[in-house]
Amino acid sequence: MDDSQLLRYSRHILLDEIGIEGQQKLLDARALVIGAGGLGSPAAMYLASAGVGRLTLIDNDTVDLTNLQRQIAHNMARVGQPKAESARATLAAINPTIAIEALVERADDARLAELVGRADVVLDCTDNFATRHAVNRACVAHGVPLVSGAVIRFDGQVSVFDPRGGSARSADLPCYSCLFPQDQPFEDVACSTMGVFAPLVGVVGAMQAAEALKLLMGIGEPLSGRLLLLDGLRMEWTSIKIARNDACPVCAQP
Repeated sequence: MDDSQLLRYSRHILLDEIGIEGQQKLLDARALVIGAGGLGSPAAMYLASAGVGRLTLIDNDTVDLTNLQRQIAHNMARVGQPKAESARATLAAINPTIAIEALVERADDARLAELVGRADVVLDCTDNFATRHAVNRACVAHGVPLVSGAVIRFDGQVSVFDPRGGSARSADLPCYSCLFPQDQPFEDVACSTMGVFAPLVGVVGAMQAAEALKLLMGIGEPLSGRLLLLDGLRMEWTSIKIARNDACPVCAQP
């Protein structure tokens, strides 16, 4: 790190758990953020401000006036522009020293495998089960940790699914499909029909960023094997342990 970086990231470096070594890990890391909307906005902004060296954003949607109530990476001047491009401009203004790739596309399984395979951590900031399961399959196949978040109405949830080996505990950790089996029908509930309380996407998106940064630096206790549920009306968190499904078609060993 040069003097400018030492100053920029000094408040991280002051933390004993991070220091120069931890900050350098962030500068050397690559994160993939899937979805540049309500969750992806705060998540990507904190990853950029924290100094994650290479960020890839993928989203095939465009900025709409109804997005601006909660999707803080965008503004009035960018209505009609691709969300990925709009978010890249915001992140570059926050931290011009990192590399930011914006992909305006909807990734199929082959494309997800390519993108996930070159990432150190993946943040699922999407809003439908089909994409979440596709992302999970790619993360399990490539051994890349996945940070998942979701918000609807006044309710939010966040968890980490880490398929990496190397410890006895990792063999007991579930994947996303263990929690929400991909062969069971789930109804996608859209913000456009159910609504969403704007600050909650900020809370959950920021927590996704925090978990991703911890994973990249190897510090703290990640949310692996736990699901945090937030009741935004009562502002109460509930922590639920998640068990691995030994018959899971995605992560179960043959």
